Amino acid sequence: MRPGRNFGRRAERILDSEFARRILMKDLVPPEGTATIDSDRGSDYLNVEVDAADSDEATEAQEQPVLTDQQAAMLMQTLHEEQNLLMGSLTGLVAALVGAGVWAAVTVATEYQIGWMAVGIGFLVGYAVRLAGKGIAPAFGAISAVLSLFGCAAGNLLTVTWFIASAEGLSFMEVATQLNVAIVFEILTSTFEVMDVLFYGLAAYFGYKTAFRQITQADLDRALGKGF
Repeated sequence: MRPGRNFGRRAERILDSEFARRILMKDLVPPEGTATIDSDRGSDYLNVEVDAADSDEATEAQEQPVLTDQQAAMLMQTLHEEQNLLMGSLTGLVAALVGAGVWAAVTVATEYQIGWMAVGIGFLVGYAVRLAGKGIAPAFGAISAVLSLFGCAAGNLLTVTWFIASAEGLSFMEVATQLNVAIVFEILTSTFEVMDVLFYGLAAYFGYKTAFRQITQADLDRALGKGF
């Protein structure tokens, strides 16, 4: 799965919410401003002139609502109730197959397998799981990572199958219908390279990372009893 790898030759060997809230406002210190000493009040008194824009940002930050324990509990309960692991898994599976097909098509057309496309499969699967599953539980990330790996393996399998069919003068379906577990395992192990560990790992990582629901302001407003 190395970038720029000649996959035709390789095939011949077998035939060949994230939720991130910024609450770092313990002290409001204007990033830009001028400090002048007021001589009438003594040398220890500082009169800080803050830009109007900084002042507006500070006011907005101070007015941001803070969830109470009860509101946070209600929000989490609502988010858990809206989770759908089955739908997220099915949608992620479809995304993995689509990603595998696109990767195989690009590899067949160019006879080079671009390893970074594995990362794209991870993003695609993760986003699909997030969109359909609306999950915040760790299971959603785990399912997405597994499906991302499946998509990468399926892309490799589709590519090799096409090259085998081309070399033997057969149709793709004629070769595909003869595949079984033993043959698939042999194909995947025979075409595996050390660099694949990196790209498969990245696919699983981004699949996991992007699978979780992002908590929006609308969710927070709902927890605060707004918007009803």
